[in-house]
Amino acid sequence: MARKRALSATALLASGALLLSGCSTGWFGGGGPPEVTEEFPYTKEGVIFQDTGQDDEMRFSITGLERTDDHTVMYYEIEYPDGFEGANRNLSMAHTLVDPVSGRVWRQYHDADGLKYGSVSPNGDGLYPVHDGAVNEYRRYFPRIPDEVEQVTFIGSGLGAMTGIPIQDVDEERPDPEDPNGPDHLTADDPPPSGENLVFENRRPGEDASADEGEVESFVDSEIASTTRDGDTETISLHSDVMFEFDEYELTAEAEEVVRRAAASLAANVDPDDPEITVIGHTDGKGTDAYNQTLSEKRAETVRDLLREEIGGDYSYVVEGRGSKEPVAREGGPDDEQARARNRRVEFSYTVTRSSEADTEDETDGEGLGVADRNVSWPAPFEADNGSVAASAEKDGVKLDVYPLRRDGAYVIGTVDITNTTDEALTPDMGGLDALPAGGPEQFSKGTLGGFQLLEPEKGLVRYVAQMNFGDGKRSGFAEEVHRLQPGNTYELVAVFPAPSADVEEMTLRAGPFGELEGIPVQN
Repeated sequence: MARKRALSATALLASGALLLSGCSTGWFGGGGPPEVTEEFPYTKEGVIFQDTGQDDEMRFSITGLERTDDHTVMYYEIEYPDGFEGANRNLSMAHTLVDPVSGRVWRQYHDADGLKYGSVSPNGDGLYPVHDGAVNEYRRYFPRIPDEVEQVTFIGSGLGAMTGIPIQDVDEERPDPEDPNGPDHLTADDPPPSGENLVFENRRPGEDASADEGEVESFVDSEIASTTRDGDTETISLHSDVMFEFDEYELTAEAEEVVRRAAASLAANVDPDDPEITVIGHTDGKGTDAYNQTLSEKRAETVRDLLREEIGGDYSYVVEGRGSKEPVAREGGPDDEQARARNRRVEFSYTVTRSSEADTEDETDGEGLGVADRNVSWPAPFEADNGSVAASAEKDGVKLDVYPLRRDGAYVIGTVDITNTTDEALTPDMGGLDALPAGGPEQFSKGTLGGFQLLEPEKGLVRYVAQMNFGDGKRSGFAEEVHRLQPGNTYELVAVFPAPSADVEEMTLRAGPFGELEGIPVQN
């Protein structure tokens, strides 16, 4: 028998309208994983962005997350206590499920026209009726999440991150609604009876169903190296300005020490079942293509030779030169010198072991590069309350309140409130690419929260907002976008970063135009 759960039927007052639905307690090794409990519904509430500017209070409840043989099915409810007029569109990101330990990401199934499978809008246009005193019930389909994943983090309601949502294994999904009443109450003057929920026809994924599936891609930077992780592929980039003299390919004494530290990280991180290490040389855009190609190859060969001395012949080595073809920073701008320095680099690319279990063992014993450490805890439990504000700043009529950072698997969730303290609607300047450090990586700095970074002052490590990579050049920032702020409204937003090591208790938030906010606690 499939497990069934009762849906709550809380009735709230809301004005009739049409709406388009926008829709750790311990460390690994410290007594095992925390027990996964099911306490549905999981509920968040707050103000969300609407395309009409009627940014009213919403209550969002996940009432079930069930894994069948074919799909993962999410059941949820939406209520609007204050109501609004006309047709509105929720401006939150697409509904997304994330395994915070492995970094795998799943989005909803949709058809060739972009309409989501699950609850069907009565007019076939994605619009759903919303009425006073009624709760709307929905279901959506996601790809089947692997059996080893027991909890996920949900984002996409517009109310921040919902961590620790348990997956329920069922023999079959819940029956379709027998008598969906949604089509019977399409206008504001035709509400359902008091206390009656609005329910819609269900449409299961068809042959044309497709869903975005991808990986969380993270970036950690320091003065001597940076590390990018995308799924099970990791790339350590050694900044060439600490490696070589200008126009040379012999390592400096300082560079030899950097390569030895990189070797320690490689020995700890490379998948023993796939022990190939690709060493790639890059140059900046100065000089001819032919010259840069040769120089990049020679630099890669020099680094490969020292790497082999350090970790031996149990690995296979591939050497490539890319010349100036793959810059990570845009040259020719006001920060041209820094951008060129960023582009002059030598990279190690390799496969790491993907684990569905949290792991915090420091296998490099402090000898490796800190940027290459992947620090993983268990998934964070669900919390409806963000706790006490840790720091605040204000600029141009916009107040920023920052809450403690929460560890969630391999990531930390940064939660902020943004309040418009003026009497007029405004679009805030959040920095974005303009807040990017000179020569910094544009790929990890896009979106309105892209100017945010986390700094570990003692180690000099900088952690950028993570990206979700869905392949074929399709990426999405692992953060909610900031839209036009209505007067007096407070909005909750999240930005997700790769996690620091377990001993880090405080970090500095670089908050774009709001400046640096020090001493933000990190909660385990």
